Amino acid sequence: MQEQQPAWTLQAQLEELREQGLWRELRPLDEVSGVTVRCDGRERINFSSNDYLGLAHSSEMQSALAEGIAKYSGGSGASRLVCGTHRAHAALEEALADFKQTEAALTFSSGFAVALGALPALLGPGDTIILDKLCHASLVDAARLSGATIRVFPHNHLEKLERLLQTAKGRVLVVTESIFSMDGDAAPLREIVALKARYGAWLLVDEAHAVGVLGPEGRGLAAELGVDSEVDLHLGTLSKAFGLSGGYLAGSRQVIDLLINRARSFIYSTAPPVHLAHALGIILETIRSEKGDALRAQVRSHVLQMQSLLSVMNMASEPVSGAILPVIVGEASRALQISARLGEAGFLIPCIRYPTVARGSARLRITVSALHTSGQIQALGAALREALCSSGLESLA
Repeated sequence: MQEQQPAWTLQAQLEELREQGLWRELRPLDEVSGVTVRCDGRERINFSSNDYLGLAHSSEMQSALAEGIAKYSGGSGASRLVCGTHRAHAALEEALADFKQTEAALTFSSGFAVALGALPALLGPGDTIILDKLCHASLVDAARLSGATIRVFPHNHLEKLERLLQTAKGRVLVVTESIFSMDGDAAPLREIVALKARYGAWLLVDEAHAVGVLGPEGRGLAAELGVDSEVDLHLGTLSKAFGLSGGYLAGSRQVIDLLINRARSFIYSTAPPVHLAHALGIILETIRSEKGDALRAQVRSHVLQMQSLLSVMNMASEPVSGAILPVIVGEASRALQISARLGEAGFLIPCIRYPTVARGSARLRITVSALHTSGQIQALGAALREALCSSGLESLA
């Protein structure tokens, strides 16, 4: 008798993804120079990278990495608590704590690992985590893993946040991004800080897309608004404006000590390569320097130029603080079509679809870098207008 096959198969799932316009695949890129990449045999201007300050391919980065390799060579050899903690790791964490003006900081292998380690270490059953609806997937997954009660408020909806704070039980943590990764808008941090203080809650702010770009010395949106001292947990990444990889959490000495002892993604991961920690310390100095200020000014100038071009096409979102400018298209199939047309015109801007964003809100996520030129931005505006018209969105373009 032939065995009965299960009702589902992997092939059926793959076909469903294709039918829904949600198919994804990896596309290796060859870096040509700066923001120019070679993809599928063609050179394109990259308007999708999070390398906001253009430091990933800078002379500072090359020198820092070469120095780190010469001094420390390859991997760290073990997890941080075994024998993987080196002087360069400690020095980087001291520099990050000084940068974020906190008592201490702890680095992880990625921003995702920070969230997955920190939230379950700090909260558990009987506690409450309150998240903005548009928080990054890593924060959502970490909240679920913690076992705490999860409550979600509509994006930047302060009245709903206050109602949730009024009924929250146990230790309470409010979680938000400062600059939201897919919409580019900012959280009302001053108001959120006031609410968390009123109800005795903790506040975690994910500054992944703000650090390096905003605030004095690039310290982020909370510092720009003057409320950074009121934020309990500063979460960030080292893979965007820093141009390398890794993540960190900055906070009180007690918080960091607890994470060292309880954050599983920290305890059970091999320490990041020592030469990366060394290089990141040097790059942090660049971010905080006058050159960093100049790069931030360049990013802001490019954001304003791109937003002006989008406004002419009636495609601009609300004014953005960071370097992310979404063009909401709606249907995934149409967003894919526009992305492909832009690719033909020499631009790399993959479309963002469900589940990264809600169904029916597929978009082009344009990011600008200090390395882009005014001419490249102008050319993208013209190509985008043509792509929108060719896709049946003439009324918007």
